[in-house]
Amino acid sequence: MSQDARIPVDFWFDPACPWAWLTSRWILEVAKLRPVEPRWHVMSLTMLNEGRADLPEQQRKGQAMRLEAVRICIAAEQKYGPRVLGGLYTEFGIRFHHEEAPRERSTYEAALVAAGLDSALAGAAWSDEFDDALRASHKDGIDRVGTEVGTPIIAVGNAAFFGPVVSPTPRGEAAVRLWDGVLAVAGIDGFFELKRSRTRPPIPT
Repeated sequence: MSQDARIPVDFWFDPACPWAWLTSRWILEVAKLRPVEPRWHVMSLTMLNEGRADLPEQQRKGQAMRLEAVRICIAAEQKYGPRVLGGLYTEFGIRFHHEEAPRERSTYEAALVAAGLDSALAGAAWSDEFDDALRASHKDGIDRVGTEVGTPIIAVGNAAFFGPVVSPTPRGEAAVRLWDGVLAVAGIDGFFELKRSRTRPPIPT
């Protein structure tokens, strides 16, 4: 199947979020079985939560660190273009959610090198140089679904939604069934939410 025949699926992620990681592996699974082409964009849970007084203290303390990998992603996009985001996100995800590597410069550099990118971009983690571009990317995703969401955000055609939130990542035909179901409900005018409590943690597979 040619790339021209594939349907673009825009996916906004924060590399620090384990739930977004599971969903990202699901959309890649779907892409093996459906004519879809993921296009990656960055968003930031830190920016989403700015000014929230109701955040738990532990979560508030981690806001600055969660911004680091996002800034590196946007710096890489600015230097190389959006085509590099999928590979870099994968390298960050492996280290963060599978290997539980520390969020530090050596980890960031290793992810960049593995993705074939300049390791010096790790320095963007502690710089606000690309924050305007990050806010623009973040806003693009949020404007499609509203502020009462998290990551990931997915947009395909005129349908945009937060999630799905799954654990573990569905594979094979289960992934396709979920895709078809999510598209069906997301395409209904006036449909807003379908939710139940999470009864298990994110399980990387």
